[in-house]
Amino acid sequence: MAREILINSAAYETRVALLENRRLIEIFIERARDRGVAGNIYKGRVTRVLPGMQAAFVDIGLEKAAFLHGSDLYADLGDEFAAEDVATPSEATDAAAAEGEKPTPRRVPIEERLKKGQEIVVQVAKQPIGSKGARITMLVSLPGRHLVFTPSSHHIGVSRRIEDEAEQARLKEIVEAERPPEGGFIIRTACEGLSKREIQGDIRFLMKLWSRILRKAEQVGAPALLHYDMDLVLRTVRDLFTVDTQRLIVDDARDHERILEFVDTVMPRLKPRIELYEEAEPLFDRYAVETQIAKALERKVWLKSGGYIVIDHTEALTVVDVNTGRFVGKKSQEETVLQTNLEAAKTIVAQLRLRNIGGLIVIDFIDMEDKASQREVFEALSDALKKDKARSKLLRISELGLIEMTRKRTRESLMQLLCGPCPACEGKAYVKATATIAYEVLRRIRREAALNPTLAQITVQVHPEVAEFLQRHEERTLQGMESTLGKKIVLKAAADLSVTRYEITGVEAAA
Repeated sequence: MAREILINSAAYETRVALLENRRLIEIFIERARDRGVAGNIYKGRVTRVLPGMQAAFVDIGLEKAAFLHGSDLYADLGDEFAAEDVATPSEATDAAAAEGEKPTPRRVPIEERLKKGQEIVVQVAKQPIGSKGARITMLVSLPGRHLVFTPSSHHIGVSRRIEDEAEQARLKEIVEAERPPEGGFIIRTACEGLSKREIQGDIRFLMKLWSRILRKAEQVGAPALLHYDMDLVLRTVRDLFTVDTQRLIVDDARDHERILEFVDTVMPRLKPRIELYEEAEPLFDRYAVETQIAKALERKVWLKSGGYIVIDHTEALTVVDVNTGRFVGKKSQEETVLQTNLEAAKTIVAQLRLRNIGGLIVIDFIDMEDKASQREVFEALSDALKKDKARSKLLRISELGLIEMTRKRTRESLMQLLCGPCPACEGKAYVKATATIAYEVLRRIRREAALNPTLAQITVQVHPEVAEFLQRHEERTLQGMESTLGKKIVLKAAADLSVTRYEITGVEAAA
């Protein structure tokens, strides 16, 4: 399977596309004006303790108070270690006691552990989503390239994707000999086959980082930021760029240099797989990523057989409906239904991953009378979910043909990130958000300039809301583009255009 990572980088927005056989599997987006906080470590002050909920609210300096549940005060010792790429603190917490039998500590009620006004060190486990503040944990985890350090655990866990038992034992022995008296480690898949020196280097790096964080925590008052996680570019290299990645392609020269420097330090053998994209055609256009992103926002998804699924979002849950559509099959109706449901099972998981849909999900498969067919569809869905690194829980097919499941939510879905409530129908549907259209416009300007080098001026007509957004938030970006592209950019507000529409025209240089 050809696995590639594409990084489209600009001053205002970074987008990362993970491809398998040129098909978009996951998309990550980080905008400079609202960069994510997941993974950041703060010194916070407890503002409220809620014994009835076994939870607390903590001021960490963000707009809304962060939420701390009682389960995030103590390591959960029951979950199986499943995280190959432990990218969030909550995943590291779940993995803290992957193997062996250990005594479970007595769970002290949260009101006996925390008091109002108390200052504590916490890490953001989940981004603020919608009206909810960030979810935080006291079970800090620091991811390195090969290992994850867990200060509140004494356990050494190994990624289950390292299947060779002798290699597991070798890695655990190396880490055990080097680890500090306090704290544990998770051995990531990227650790497989590494030398003792490489592993020791990662341990030393993580120990120094944790020491700096603790020193800063002693010196500052709450609320205060103690540690800022890497930006999306370097997080991508750290967490996704593995030996099974064929190529990593980036279209920005400065980020290309940053990536080379980072890789040269932590995984020099992968350096030849890094490429700088310098063609006139935009990177995401060349690999048809823009088209695939647009399709990922559509409600209906067609199956190869001619059937289709429909994905609807409500405030409480996501509903997926499966239909045979144009597919009539070649044998019996039961066989047609089974084949449609089997194809839909794989497609649904792919869409959940691509759209980053989390929370409660209800899937309405086409009714199947045969119990064996029901089991086959359930197993197909279960097998497909094993490839998804987000934790999920799956319930058996009900008598009504429904499957209920949950998928871990750590950041906004693609719909929440790129779209906003439709003003024409009072929020009953979604359209692309003003910011999303604005950044599309900036990318289109670059595309027009690259494909038409003789243009002297590029005129952009947009809805007044989009024009206001660009003038207020991205004026410097427009000025910088004029300088680097060598073309005058004229922005015009056109009230007759809808928010999602824009027009771009060019003026040739005088002969």
